[in-house]
Amino acid sequence: MGNGRLRVRRTSWERETPVPRSHGLPRSSGLAALALVLVLRGCGGTVPIQTLLDDPPRYDGKTVRIAGEVKGSMGALGYGAYRVSDGTGTVPVVSEGGGAPRDGTRIGVEGTFRAAFTLGTETAAVIVEKRRYIP
Repeated sequence: MGNGRLRVRRTSWERETPVPRSHGLPRSSGLAALALVLVLRGCGGTVPIQTLLDDPPRYDGKTVRIAGEVKGSMGALGYGAYRVSDGTGTVPVVSEGGGAPRDGTRIGVEGTFRAAFTLGTETAAVIVEKRRYIP
């Protein structure tokens, strides 16, 4: 034992008794947490349209994501305008490239929210489209 190491001898009882190990959360909790993360990531961080219209100064000039159904669209020469409704509200979207999708199409839009004015309970706003995606 001249190498400077301390040698520990274990009794036969210590060698045979398993030591329970805890790794924090039970396995089922870990799976539930992973499922929650995947579900939230799949949502893509969309904002309900009514939330945008209820607090326009908070979102004005910021990039937002919405998802809903196209209600009324028109386009020409690559430009387009259409409205998106998500069940909570409706907002116009302006596209500077790619035209407008067909009425009834389920769509996701990422763009810059622009609030024009609020008069009483009415808010005039538009989203300038940056990209579209399938929700």
